[in-house]
Amino acid sequence: MAYKLKILVTGGAGNIGSALVKKLISNKFHFVVVIDDLSTGSLEKLPKLDEENFKFVKANVNNLNEIDSVFYSFNFDFVFHLAAVVGVIRTQENPIKVLKDIDGIKNILELSKNSSVKRVFYSSSSEVYGEPVELPQNEHRTPLNSRVPYAVVKNLGECFFRSYQQEHGLDYTIFRFFNTYGPQQSTDFVTAKFIAAALKGEDITLYGDGSQTRTFTYIDDNIETISNIFEKGSIKNDVINLGNDELTRIKELAELIIKLTDSKSKIVHLPPLKEGDMTRRQPDNSKMKAILNKKLITIEEGLKKMLVDKQFLKSIGI
Repeated sequence: MAYKLKILVTGGAGNIGSALVKKLISNKFHFVVVIDDLSTGSLEKLPKLDEENFKFVKANVNNLNEIDSVFYSFNFDFVFHLAAVVGVIRTQENPIKVLKDIDGIKNILELSKNSSVKRVFYSSSSEVYGEPVELPQNEHRTPLNSRVPYAVVKNLGECFFRSYQQEHGLDYTIFRFFNTYGPQQSTDFVTAKFIAAALKGEDITLYGDGSQTRTFTYIDDNIETISNIFEKGSIKNDVINLGNDELTRIKELAELIIKLTDSKSKIVHLPPLKEGDMTRRQPDNSKMKAILNKKLITIEEGLKKMLVDKQFLKSIGI
């Protein structure tokens, strides 16, 4: 079959990546290649390996020798660069490993500018805003002021993409993801972690008093937005916040999950994290709302979706 578009997704075996891959291969004119070293991702999240328009390659994007042949073999039209060390605890405990992700960013950009790639989509993060000086946090007005390695790398990555466009004409789109949850999420992240504990009747642990506010975005809303941007070619050489603007305190999230699961779990408070756990976070998501043109899925609706997802329940041992 003659495919119209060849697409690379790095980090495609993760939470957001795997959902994106499934969306992309639903169009049979797309041929999608996933590169992932499976350090945090899982093959179980990916489509079956015998899909005609899908291929998986185990490799580390931070190592140029492992991925250059993939680029030259497939002549990609588009690249989604999602591969990165993720998770608050993991990134704090492995700062040098986080900094090595800069190599992956440079590798993807160098290979893309020297090949047939028309546009690269980069997974940045709300972490770049640091402790907010204003709410909601606007893509072009709010300062990017976090100093933790993960946020610094994401911010530097954004700078690399803008620079490659300026010097080499390589088009980009930057996605600043706020907390994204869904059935493919591992228990390294707060929503899945709390659900797993509640269903097992275990203590739900919070860092500090749980008054930190977050906005939780169900994966379907993010993927629908990304798909729309990809298909229409919008947000070119620009950045967009991807996140719900409905504020939820971490303690409220735990209480809601306990309620929805009818759990006997108790909430236990741990000492606050030394850094990286911002007290507030809320996106200006006016661009996202304009693209979706519908109400975003509420936290309660999203949690209910996860609680009936058989694959998610199996992944947490329920």
